Amino acid sequence: MEEIQDEKIGCSGCSSRCGKLDVFDWLEDLPESIGATDIIEVQFKNTRKGYYRNSNAIRFAKGDVVAVEASPGHDIGTVTLTGELVLMQMKKNNINPETYEFKRVYRKAKSADVEKWDEAKGLEHETMLESRRMAERLGLNMKIGDVEYQGDRTKAIFYYIADERVDFRELIKVLADRFRVRIEMRQIGARQEAGRIGGIGPCGRELCCSTWITNFVSVTTNAARYQEISLNPQKLAGQCGKLKCCLNYELDAYVDAQKDFPDIAIVLETVDGPYYHFKTDIFKRLMWYSTEKEYPAGLVSVSVDRVKEVVRLNSKKQKVDKLPTDEPQAALAEVGYQNVVGQDSLTRFDDLKGGNRRRSKGQRSQGQKSQRQRPQGPKPQAIKKQGEGQKPKAQNKEQAPSQEQKQQNQKRRPKRRYKPNLNKNGDNKAKE
Repeated sequence: MEEIQDEKIGCSGCSSRCGKLDVFDWLEDLPESIGATDIIEVQFKNTRKGYYRNSNAIRFAKGDVVAVEASPGHDIGTVTLTGELVLMQMKKNNINPETYEFKRVYRKAKSADVEKWDEAKGLEHETMLESRRMAERLGLNMKIGDVEYQGDRTKAIFYYIADERVDFRELIKVLADRFRVRIEMRQIGARQEAGRIGGIGPCGRELCCSTWITNFVSVTTNAARYQEISLNPQKLAGQCGKLKCCLNYELDAYVDAQKDFPDIAIVLETVDGPYYHFKTDIFKRLMWYSTEKEYPAGLVSVSVDRVKEVVRLNSKKQKVDKLPTDEPQAALAEVGYQNVVGQDSLTRFDDLKGGNRRRSKGQRSQGQKSQRQRPQGPKPQAIKKQGEGQKPKAQNKEQAPSQEQKQQNQKRRPKRRYKPNLNKNGDNKAKE
Protein backbone atom coordinates (compact mmCIF):
# COMPACT_ATOMS: atom_id res chain seq x y z
CA MET A 1 0.00 0.00 0.00
CA GLU A 2 2.95 2.35 0.46
CA GLU A 3 3.65 2.26 -3.27
CA ILE A 4 0.05 3.20 -4.01
CA GLN A 5 0.14 6.08 -1.57
CA ASP A 6 3.18 7.48 -3.40
CA GLU A 7 1.14 7.56 -6.61
CA LYS A 8 -1.54 9.87 -5.25
CA ILE A 9 -3.16 11.96 -7.88
CA GLY A 10 -2.79 15.69 -7.65
CA CYS A 11 0.96 15.84 -7.14
CA SER A 12 2.94 18.74 -8.50
CA GLY A 13 4.74 16.62 -11.09
CA CYS A 14 1.62 15.01 -12.53
CA SER A 15 1.21 15.59 -16.26
CA SER A 16 -2.28 14.10 -16.68
CA ARG A 17 -3.97 17.25 -15.33
CA CYS A 18 -5.78 15.19 -12.72
CA GLY A 19 -5.84 17.90 -10.05
CA LYS A 20 -8.39 20.11 -11.79
CA LEU A 21 -11.45 21.38 -9.92
CA ASP A 22 -9.78 20.66 -6.61
CA VAL A 23 -11.63 21.80 -3.47
CA PHE A 24 -9.87 22.96 -0.31
CA ASP A 25 -11.27 21.14 2.70
CA TRP A 26 -11.28 23.82 5.38
CA LEU A 27 -13.15 21.52 7.81
CA GLU A 28 -10.70 18.61 7.82
CA ASP A 29 -9.11 19.71 11.12
CA LEU A 30 -12.41 19.50 12.99
CA PRO A 31 -12.89 16.01 14.48
CA GLU A 32 -16.69 16.21 14.41
CA SER A 33 -16.73 16.81 10.63
CA ILE A 34 -15.03 13.47 9.84
CA GLY A 35 -17.94 11.30 10.88
CA ALA A 36 -20.64 13.71 9.72
CA THR A 37 -21.48 11.58 6.66
CA ASP A 38 -20.44 8.33 4.98
CA ILE A 39 -20.49 9.88 1.50
CA ILE A 40 -17.22 10.68 -0.26
CA GLU A 41 -16.42 12.57 -3.44
CA VAL A 42 -14.36 10.70 -6.05
CA GLN A 43 -12.78 12.33 -9.09
CA PHE A 44 -11.93 10.51 -12.30
CA LYS A 45 -10.24 11.77 -15.43
CA ASN A 46 -10.38 15.53 -15.88
CA THR A 47 -13.66 17.07 -14.67
CA ARG A 48 -15.75 13.94 -14.07
CA LYS A 49 -16.68 13.51 -10.42
CA GLY A 50 -19.07 11.25 -8.53
CA TYR A 51 -20.46 10.77 -5.03
CA TYR A 52 -20.27 7.28 -3.48
CA ARG A 53 -21.40 5.77 -0.20
CA ASN A 54 -18.79 4.28 2.12
CA SER A 55 -20.94 1.36 3.23
CA ASN A 56 -17.95 -0.63 4.58
CA ALA A 57 -16.92 2.20 6.96
CA ILE A 58 -13.36 2.30 5.60
CA ARG A 59 -11.34 5.31 6.68
CA PHE A 60 -10.40 7.26 3.55
CA ALA A 61 -8.20 10.33 3.23
CA LYS A 62 -7.93 12.87 0.48
CA GLY A 63 -5.76 11.50 -2.34
CA ASP A 64 -6.45 7.78 -1.77
CA VAL A 65 -6.91 5.69 -4.91
CA VAL A 66 -10.12 3.65 -4.53
CA ALA A 67 -12.14 1.10 -6.48
CA VAL A 68 -15.82 2.05 -6.81
CA GLU A 69 -18.92 0.45 -8.25
CA ALA A 70 -19.64 0.96 -11.97
CA SER A 71 -21.98 -0.47 -14.58
CA PRO A 72 -20.60 -2.86 -15.57
CA GLY A 73 -17.56 -3.80 -13.49
CA HIS A 74 -15.66 -1.33 -11.33
CA ASP A 75 -13.87 1.94 -11.85
CA ILE A 76 -10.74 3.49 -10.32
CA GLY A 77 -10.73 7.05 -9.02
CA THR A 78 -9.22 9.35 -6.43
CA VAL A 79 -10.82 10.62 -3.24
CA THR A 80 -11.02 14.43 -3.41
CA LEU A 81 -13.32 15.23 -0.48
CA THR A 82 -14.60 13.65 2.73
CA GLY A 83 -16.65 14.74 5.73
CA GLU A 84 -19.22 17.47 6.07
CA LEU A 85 -17.92 19.49 3.13
CA VAL A 86 -19.20 16.77 0.77
CA LEU A 87 -22.78 17.66 1.70
CA MET A 88 -22.09 21.31 0.94
CA GLN A 89 -20.68 20.40 -2.47
CA MET A 90 -23.73 18.29 -3.26
CA LYS A 91 -25.98 21.20 -2.33
CA LYS A 92 -23.93 23.46 -4.58
CA ASN A 93 -24.36 21.01 -7.48
CA ASN A 94 -28.13 20.69 -6.83
CA ILE A 95 -27.95 17.04 -5.73
CA ASN A 96 -30.46 15.90 -3.13
CA PRO A 97 -28.92 13.22 -0.85
CA GLU A 98 -32.34 11.74 -0.10
CA THR A 99 -33.27 11.00 -3.73
CA TYR A 100 -29.82 10.44 -5.26
CA GLU A 101 -28.87 6.80 -5.94
CA PHE A 102 -25.42 6.38 -4.47
CA LYS A 103 -23.09 3.63 -5.65
CA ARG A 104 -20.73 1.89 -3.26
CA VAL A 105 -17.04 2.15 -2.60
CA TYR A 106 -15.47 -1.31 -2.70
CA ARG A 107 -11.98 -0.84 -1.26
CA LYS A 108 -8.71 0.93 -1.61
CA ALA A 109 -7.14 0.10 -4.95
CA LYS A 110 -4.61 -2.72 -5.04
CA SER A 111 -1.40 -2.71 -7.01
CA ALA A 112 -2.98 -4.94 -9.69
CA ASP A 113 -5.88 -2.49 -10.05
CA VAL A 114 -3.53 0.45 -10.47
CA GLU A 115 -1.44 -1.37 -13.11
CA LYS A 116 -4.52 -2.23 -15.15
CA TRP A 117 -5.75 1.32 -14.77
CA ASP A 118 -2.46 2.73 -16.06
CA GLU A 119 -2.59 0.41 -19.08
CA ALA A 120 -6.12 1.63 -19.86
CA LYS A 121 -5.04 5.27 -19.66
CA GLY A 122 -2.17 4.55 -22.03
CA LEU A 123 -4.63 3.41 -24.73
CA GLU A 124 -6.83 6.51 -24.61
CA HIS A 125 -4.88 8.72 -27.03
CA GLU A 126 -4.54 6.08 -29.77
CA THR A 127 -8.20 5.15 -29.34
CA MET A 128 -9.21 8.78 -29.82
CA LEU A 129 -7.22 9.12 -33.05
CA GLU A 130 -8.56 5.85 -34.45
CA SER A 131 -12.16 6.80 -33.60
CA ARG A 132 -11.73 10.12 -35.39
CA ARG A 133 -10.62 8.33 -38.53
CA MET A 134 -13.61 5.98 -38.31
CA ALA A 135 -16.04 8.87 -37.90
CA GLU A 136 -14.48 10.61 -40.90
CA ARG A 137 -14.83 7.48 -43.06
CA LEU A 138 -18.52 7.25 -42.11
CA GLY A 139 -19.04 10.90 -43.04
CA LEU A 140 -20.26 11.99 -39.61
CA ASN A 141 -20.20 15.73 -38.84
CA MET A 142 -18.75 15.39 -35.34
CA LYS A 143 -15.45 15.79 -33.50
CA ILE A 144 -14.34 13.32 -30.86
CA GLY A 145 -12.40 15.39 -28.35
CA ASP A 146 -11.50 12.86 -25.65
CA VAL A 147 -11.74 9.19 -24.68
CA GLU A 148 -11.87 7.82 -21.14
CA TYR A 149 -11.46 4.14 -20.30
CA GLN A 150 -13.01 2.64 -17.23
CA GLY A 151 -10.60 1.32 -14.60
CA ASP A 152 -11.18 -2.34 -15.50
CA ARG A 153 -11.02 -1.72 -19.31
CA THR A 154 -14.56 -3.00 -19.91
CA LYS A 155 -16.04 0.33 -20.97
CA ALA A 156 -14.95 3.44 -22.85
CA ILE A 157 -16.60 6.87 -22.85
CA PHE A 158 -16.24 8.94 -26.04
CA TYR A 159 -16.73 12.69 -25.61
CA TYR A 160 -17.69 14.53 -28.80
CA ILE A 161 -18.95 17.92 -29.97
CA ALA A 162 -21.33 18.47 -32.88
CA ASP A 163 -23.37 21.38 -34.20
CA GLU A 164 -26.29 19.20 -35.26
CA ARG A 165 -27.86 15.94 -34.26
CA VAL A 166 -25.65 12.98 -35.29
CA ASP A 167 -26.76 9.41 -35.92
CA PHE A 168 -23.77 7.46 -34.54
CA ARG A 169 -25.38 4.02 -34.30
CA GLU A 170 -23.16 2.66 -37.05
CA LEU A 171 -20.11 4.24 -35.42
CA ILE A 172 -20.87 2.48 -32.11
CA LYS A 173 -20.94 -0.89 -33.89
CA VAL A 174 -17.61 -0.23 -35.60
CA LEU A 175 -15.98 0.96 -32.37
CA ALA A 176 -17.27 -2.04 -30.40
CA ASP A 177 -15.89 -4.47 -32.99
CA ARG A 178 -12.57 -2.66 -33.12
CA PHE A 179 -11.82 -2.15 -29.40
CA ARG A 180 -13.89 -4.98 -27.83
CA VAL A 181 -15.31 -2.78 -25.07
CA ARG A 182 -18.67 -1.30 -24.20
CA ILE A 183 -19.11 2.08 -25.92
CA GLU A 184 -20.78 5.15 -24.43
CA MET A 185 -21.12 8.42 -26.37
CA ARG A 186 -21.44 11.74 -24.50
CA GLN A 187 -22.00 15.06 -26.22
CA ILE A 188 -20.35 18.10 -24.66
CA GLY A 189 -20.07 21.76 -25.59
CA ALA A 190 -17.06 23.71 -26.80
CA ARG A 191 -16.46 25.14 -23.32
CA GLN A 192 -16.54 21.69 -21.72
CA GLU A 193 -14.09 20.42 -24.33
CA ALA A 194 -11.66 23.24 -23.57
CA GLY A 195 -12.01 22.44 -19.87
CA ARG A 196 -11.12 18.79 -20.46
CA ILE A 197 -8.16 19.56 -22.71
CA GLY A 198 -6.84 22.51 -20.70
CA GLY A 199 -4.32 25.15 -21.67
CA ILE A 200 -2.93 28.60 -20.90
CA GLY A 201 -5.07 31.67 -21.52
CA PRO A 202 -3.96 35.06 -22.91
CA CYS A 203 -3.70 36.31 -19.30
CA GLY A 204 -0.84 33.85 -18.72
CA ARG A 205 -2.78 31.70 -16.25
CA GLU A 206 -4.39 28.29 -16.57
CA LEU A 207 -7.83 28.25 -18.17
CA CYS A 208 -10.64 28.96 -15.72
CA CYS A 209 -12.82 26.24 -17.26
CA SER A 210 -10.18 23.64 -16.45
CA THR A 211 -9.43 24.78 -12.89
CA TRP A 212 -12.49 26.02 -11.01
CA ILE A 213 -15.51 26.73 -13.24
CA THR A 214 -18.20 24.05 -12.92
CA ASN A 215 -21.29 25.84 -14.24
CA PHE A 216 -20.90 27.62 -17.58
CA VAL A 217 -23.02 30.79 -17.80
CA SER A 218 -23.90 32.16 -21.22
CA VAL A 219 -21.77 35.11 -22.35
CA THR A 220 -23.09 37.72 -24.79
CA THR A 221 -21.60 40.71 -26.56
CA ASN A 222 -23.60 43.02 -24.29
CA ALA A 223 -21.05 42.25 -21.57
CA ALA A 224 -18.34 43.80 -23.77
CA ARG A 225 -20.52 46.81 -24.61
CA TYR A 226 -21.24 47.58 -20.97
CA GLN A 227 -17.51 47.54 -20.21
CA GLU A 228 -16.59 49.71 -23.23
CA ILE A 229 -14.49 46.92 -24.74
CA SER A 230 -13.72 46.92 -28.44
CA LEU A 231 -15.87 44.35 -30.26
CA ASN A 232 -12.94 42.53 -31.82
CA PRO A 233 -13.79 38.83 -32.28
CA GLN A 234 -10.15 37.78 -32.11
CA LYS A 235 -9.72 39.49 -28.72
CA LEU A 236 -13.05 38.47 -27.20
CA ALA A 237 -12.95 34.80 -28.19
CA GLY A 238 -11.24 32.21 -26.02
CA GLN A 239 -9.48 29.01 -27.02
CA CYS A 240 -12.84 27.26 -27.33
CA GLY A 241 -13.95 29.71 -30.04
CA LYS A 242 -16.68 31.16 -27.81
CA LEU A 243 -16.74 34.44 -25.90
CA LYS A 244 -14.43 34.44 -22.90
CA CYS A 245 -16.01 33.52 -19.58
CA CYS A 246 -14.05 36.29 -17.84
CA LEU A 247 -16.20 38.92 -19.58
CA ASN A 248 -18.83 38.23 -16.91
CA TYR A 249 -16.50 38.61 -13.93
CA GLU A 250 -16.67 42.42 -13.60
CA LEU A 251 -19.91 42.97 -15.49
CA ASP A 252 -22.01 43.61 -12.36
CA ALA A 253 -19.60 46.29 -11.13
CA TYR A 254 -19.76 48.12 -14.48
CA VAL A 255 -23.56 47.91 -14.62
CA ASP A 256 -23.89 49.34 -11.11
CA ALA A 257 -21.38 52.12 -11.83
CA GLN A 258 -23.27 53.47 -14.86
CA LYS A 259 -26.83 53.27 -13.60
CA ASP A 260 -27.15 57.08 -13.50
CA PHE A 261 -25.31 57.68 -16.79
CA PRO A 262 -27.30 59.38 -19.58
CA ASP A 263 -28.13 57.46 -22.72
CA ILE A 264 -25.25 57.49 -25.20
CA ALA A 265 -27.69 57.81 -28.11
CA ILE A 266 -28.64 61.34 -27.01
CA VAL A 267 -27.06 64.07 -29.17
CA LEU A 268 -25.95 67.24 -27.36
CA GLU A 269 -27.13 70.37 -29.17
CA THR A 270 -24.93 73.47 -29.00
CA VAL A 271 -24.67 76.73 -30.91
CA ASP A 272 -21.56 75.43 -32.68
CA GLY A 273 -23.38 72.28 -33.75
CA PRO A 274 -24.35 68.82 -32.51
CA TYR A 275 -22.00 66.65 -30.46
CA TYR A 276 -22.12 62.84 -30.69
CA HIS A 277 -21.02 60.35 -28.04
CA PHE A 278 -17.65 58.76 -28.74
CA LYS A 279 -16.52 56.86 -25.60
CA THR A 280 -17.03 56.70 -21.83
CA ASP A 281 -14.69 56.32 -18.87
CA ILE A 282 -17.06 54.71 -16.37
CA PHE A 283 -15.02 54.92 -13.19
CA LYS A 284 -13.73 58.47 -13.86
CA ARG A 285 -17.30 59.45 -14.80
CA LEU A 286 -16.18 61.16 -17.99
CA MET A 287 -17.85 61.07 -21.41
CA TRP A 288 -16.15 62.08 -24.64
CA TYR A 289 -18.14 63.76 -27.42
CA SER A 290 -17.18 64.36 -31.04
CA THR A 291 -18.43 66.84 -33.61
CA GLU A 292 -18.62 64.06 -36.20
CA LYS A 293 -20.77 60.95 -35.88
CA GLU A 294 -18.67 58.51 -37.88
CA TYR A 295 -15.14 59.41 -36.75
CA PRO A 296 -13.55 61.34 -33.85
CA ALA A 297 -13.14 65.06 -34.49
CA GLY A 298 -12.82 67.83 -31.92
CA LEU A 299 -13.12 65.49 -28.93
CA VAL A 300 -14.32 67.10 -25.72
CA SER A 301 -14.40 65.38 -22.32
CA VAL A 302 -17.43 66.22 -20.20
CA SER A 303 -18.38 64.98 -16.76
CA VAL A 304 -21.59 63.00 -16.33
CA ASP A 305 -23.25 65.69 -14.23
CA ARG A 306 -22.61 68.35 -16.86
CA VAL A 307 -23.91 66.07 -19.60
CA LYS A 308 -27.13 65.71 -17.63
CA GLU A 309 -27.38 69.48 -17.38
CA VAL A 310 -26.95 69.89 -21.14
CA VAL A 311 -29.55 67.18 -21.80
CA ARG A 312 -31.98 68.96 -19.49
CA LEU A 313 -31.50 72.24 -21.34
CA ASN A 314 -31.87 70.55 -24.72
CA SER A 315 -35.14 68.99 -23.58
CA LYS A 316 -36.43 72.56 -23.09
CA LYS A 317 -35.29 73.37 -26.65
CA GLN A 318 -32.41 75.46 -25.42
CA LYS A 319 -28.97 75.20 -27.02
CA VAL A 320 -25.89 75.84 -24.91
CA ASP A 321 -23.35 78.33 -26.21
CA LYS A 322 -20.44 76.01 -25.61
CA LEU A 323 -20.19 72.45 -24.40
CA PRO A 324 -19.06 72.73 -20.76
CA THR A 325 -16.03 70.69 -19.86
CA ASP A 326 -14.66 69.49 -16.57
CA GLU A 327 -11.22 71.09 -16.60
CA PRO A 328 -9.51 69.21 -13.68
CA GLN A 329 -10.53 65.76 -14.89
CA ALA A 330 -9.82 66.64 -18.53
CA ALA A 331 -6.29 67.70 -17.58
CA LEU A 332 -5.87 64.47 -15.65
CA ALA A 333 -6.88 62.43 -18.67
CA GLU A 334 -4.25 64.15 -20.84
CA VAL A 335 -1.37 62.88 -18.69
CA GLY A 336 -1.59 59.42 -20.15
CA TYR A 337 1.14 56.82 -19.96
CA GLN A 338 4.81 57.65 -19.59
CA ASN A 339 7.37 55.10 -20.62
CA VAL A 340 10.06 55.59 -17.98
CA VAL A 341 11.80 52.37 -18.98
CA GLY A 342 12.36 53.73 -22.47
CA GLN A 343 14.87 56.23 -21.11
CA ASP A 344 17.35 53.39 -20.75
CA SER A 345 17.54 52.08 -24.28
CA LEU A 346 19.32 48.82 -25.00
CA THR A 347 21.35 50.53 -27.75
CA ARG A 348 22.17 53.69 -25.79
CA PHE A 349 25.90 52.81 -25.57
CA ASP A 350 26.14 51.98 -29.26
CA ASP A 351 24.50 55.25 -30.21
CA LEU A 352 26.89 57.27 -28.05
CA LYS A 353 29.94 55.52 -29.49
CA GLY A 354 28.74 55.96 -33.04
CA GLY A 355 27.90 59.60 -32.41
CA ASN A 356 31.39 60.28 -30.99
CA ARG A 357 33.00 58.72 -34.04
CA ARG A 358 30.87 60.74 -36.39
CA ARG A 359 31.55 63.96 -34.51
CA SER A 360 35.30 63.34 -34.41
CA LYS A 361 35.37 62.67 -38.13
CA GLY A 362 33.34 65.79 -38.76
CA GLN A 363 35.65 67.89 -36.63
CA ARG A 364 38.71 66.57 -38.47
CA SER A 365 37.15 67.30 -41.82
CA GLN A 366 36.24 70.83 -40.72
CA GLY A 367 39.81 71.39 -39.49
CA GLN A 368 41.24 70.27 -42.80
CA LYS A 369 38.91 72.54 -44.72
CA SER A 370 39.82 75.50 -42.54
CA GLN A 371 43.55 75.03 -43.18
CA ARG A 372 43.28 75.13 -46.94
CA GLN A 373 41.67 77.94 -48.86
CA ARG A 374 39.42 77.13 -51.72
CA PRO A 375 40.58 79.03 -54.84
CA GLN A 376 38.15 81.27 -56.67
CA GLY A 377 37.93 79.39 -59.89
CA PRO A 378 35.71 77.09 -61.85
CA LYS A 379 34.53 73.76 -60.53
CA PRO A 380 36.50 70.59 -61.32
CA GLN A 381 33.90 69.65 -63.89
CA ALA A 382 34.47 72.94 -65.70
CA ILE A 383 38.26 72.33 -65.67
CA LYS A 384 37.71 68.89 -67.10
CA LYS A 385 35.67 70.31 -69.92
CA GLN A 386 38.32 72.97 -70.49
CA GLY A 387 40.94 70.29 -70.99
CA GLU A 388 38.76 68.68 -73.60
CA GLY A 389 38.71 71.93 -75.56
CA GLN A 390 35.55 73.57 -74.13
CA LYS A 391 36.38 76.89 -72.47
CA PRO A 392 34.10 78.10 -69.70
CA LYS A 393 32.26 81.33 -70.29
CA ALA A 394 33.25 84.02 -67.82
CA GLN A 395 30.77 86.83 -67.14
CA ASN A 396 33.48 89.46 -66.43
CA LYS A 397 37.26 89.74 -66.12
CA GLU A 398 37.23 89.84 -62.34
CA GLN A 399 35.58 86.43 -62.10
CA ALA A 400 37.81 84.82 -64.71
CA PRO A 401 40.56 82.60 -63.16
CA SER A 402 44.18 83.65 -63.48
CA GLN A 403 46.96 81.51 -64.92
CA GLU A 404 48.44 80.70 -61.45
CA GLN A 405 45.11 79.53 -60.18
CA LYS A 406 44.70 77.29 -63.20
CA GLN A 407 48.07 75.65 -62.50
CA GLN A 408 47.16 75.10 -58.83
CA ASN A 409 43.87 73.50 -59.84
CA GLN A 410 45.62 71.18 -62.24
CA LYS A 411 48.02 70.06 -59.47
CA ARG A 412 45.12 69.31 -57.08
CA ARG A 413 43.31 67.35 -59.73
CA PRO A 414 43.26 63.57 -58.92
CA LYS A 415 45.44 61.31 -61.04
CA ARG A 416 42.51 59.11 -62.14
CA ARG A 417 40.94 62.16 -63.75
CA TYR A 418 44.22 63.27 -65.45
CA LYS A 419 44.22 63.42 -69.23
CA PRO A 420 47.32 64.16 -71.38
CA ASN A 421 47.65 67.65 -72.72
CA LEU A 422 47.39 67.43 -76.51
CA ASN A 423 48.46 69.99 -79.07
CA LYS A 424 46.48 71.12 -82.08
CA ASN A 425 47.62 68.16 -84.21
CA GLY A 426 46.60 65.67 -81.50
CA ASP A 427 50.23 64.71 -80.57
CA ASN A 428 51.57 64.63 -77.08
CA LYS A 429 53.76 67.58 -76.06
CA ALA A 430 56.08 65.29 -74.11
CA LYS A 431 57.19 63.64 -77.33
CA GLU A 432 58.19 67.01 -78.78
